[in-house]
Amino acid sequence: MTSLQFLLRQGVPPAHLSARIQAVVQQALDDRRLVGAVVLVACDGELIYQQAAGFADREIARPMTLQAVFRLASVSKPIVSTAALVLVAQGRLDLDAGIERWLPGFRPRLADGREARITTRQLLSHTAGLGYRFFEADADGLYARAGVSDGMDASGISLAENLRRLASVPLLYEPGTAWGYSLATDVLGALIERIHGTPLDEAVRQLVTGPLGMADTCFVVRDARRVAAAYVNDVPQPHRLAEGETVSAFEGAVGIAYSPARIFDAQAFPSGGAGMAGTAGDFLRLLEILRQGGGTLLPGEFVEEMGRDQTGGFELDAAPGFGFGLGFSVLRDPLLAASPESAGTWRWGGAYGHSWFVDRAQGLSVVAFTNTLYEGMSGRFVTDLRDAVYGALEVR
Repeated sequence: MTSLQFLLRQGVPPAHLSARIQAVVQQALDDRRLVGAVVLVACDGELIYQQAAGFADREIARPMTLQAVFRLASVSKPIVSTAALVLVAQGRLDLDAGIERWLPGFRPRLADGREARITTRQLLSHTAGLGYRFFEADADGLYARAGVSDGMDASGISLAENLRRLASVPLLYEPGTAWGYSLATDVLGALIERIHGTPLDEAVRQLVTGPLGMADTCFVVRDARRVAAAYVNDVPQPHRLAEGETVSAFEGAVGIAYSPARIFDAQAFPSGGAGMAGTAGDFLRLLEILRQGGGTLLPGEFVEEMGRDQTGGFELDAAPGFGFGLGFSVLRDPLLAASPESAGTWRWGGAYGHSWFVDRAQGLSVVAFTNTLYEGMSGRFVTDLRDAVYGALEVR
């Protein structure tokens, strides 16, 4: 497989779909909420819409293209999670076995000093008791004091060292008793490395990106000319993200320390939760394979497990109506979420400015990669685009 067209037939968009999406994208550009974007929509295995708009690099007036490479941030998570599920399907990894079997050195304890058992399923579903440094209130938090890397900074440490630091901090809760977005996918990356016997970038290439022909999706980018510059929402227009700049996505949280240069550094440790780069087209290939049942990549029973709410009813922070599967959120209650999406819809995003969703009931996969944080991840653009797509589709 070398092209998106090999996987997806070219389709005809429903009446008004193109006009509605173009209007949403243009409004975000005109309002200077976004600098550039790539939007892809597939329905029933047909690519019915694709658009590149705005600038990949505003300062040199380089236009956005469909082939632009983006820093993926948390869009890395479903890719790495799929790699873990491939190992489960091969019988090499057990979803419900304690990970100490493979990572004997990673033994974080509870706040009261008790040992805790963490399973692969808990890592995949973010119920393992771990957290993120960027959620802490200030630079004096436990993760900050331990020097834990969130996988998006220029940390200069190894994955093994980051896990050692992470294990030195008490778990936030007993595994399986709550939900909390976390560095669990980075731990999962170390697990994949240990079982596959190769560095994470090579393991993911052999298990997922290689078989799917996702040729532009990787942990280290060689051709900087294809990479979209990164921007931060600001007034009167987004400013270019500076090396080492910290930007908070949530009130009361210290924020993410960004290193846009990290994606070019072959010495940076491969962060399973945030460290990849790729094109929108590559990522749509993965979503479509999973939406269609996994193909030859992953048996259907494991795709179903990925899309099953694993949280036991726990609420996701600031996301009413959503649960979490194995690698992405799952819509439990469209009414509570005030969403036109079908129950069971998969969704997530990435802090560099990305959103995506898969509505299997509607046969729908949508990818929107932008170069503007946080508008492209959690701003008005995300809901406007969603509503434009559903407004133009005949609900079946």
